[in-house]
Amino acid sequence: MRALVFLLVVAVASAKVFDRCELARTLKAAGMDGYYGATVADWVCLSKWESSYNTQAVNHNTDKDHSTDYGIFQINSKWWCNDGKTSRAKNACNINCEALMSDNIQSAITCAKRVIRDPNRLSAWVGWRNHCKGQDLTQYIAGCGL
Repeated sequence: MRALVFLLVVAVASAKVFDRCELARTLKAAGMDGYYGATVADWVCLSKWESSYNTQAVNHNTDKDHSTDYGIFQINSKWWCNDGKTSRAKNACNINCEALMSDNIQSAITCAKRVIRDPNRLSAWVGWRNHCKGQDLTQYIAGCGL
């Protein structure tokens, strides 16, 4: 019985880690392909390098505002969401940062669509700039039936 309770606690505490193709199909269905010039491959690549497709990913930054990046897209608390801890937060997505870590990534998608409308576009994400920009990204959607 204890083992069953332990497994249930672990299952509840575990994050959803998307399969690459599952994420690609989810993003395509959500209208992310071609949104402000970004392809599904851009988003999948970005998610790979920002969160390893993990909805519960959190990264505490070393910036002066002590901002944090949240969720599958690693959306930053200084500019885009409110975590109640980041000084001078803007919350341009008008969302609590915790909502960005849901297994249902619709809120994260909605906020990512807001981020990409900013002049920096995909370059707002370091992972995309360092690993995806200017690269052949076909591997990120290969075999996904898109």
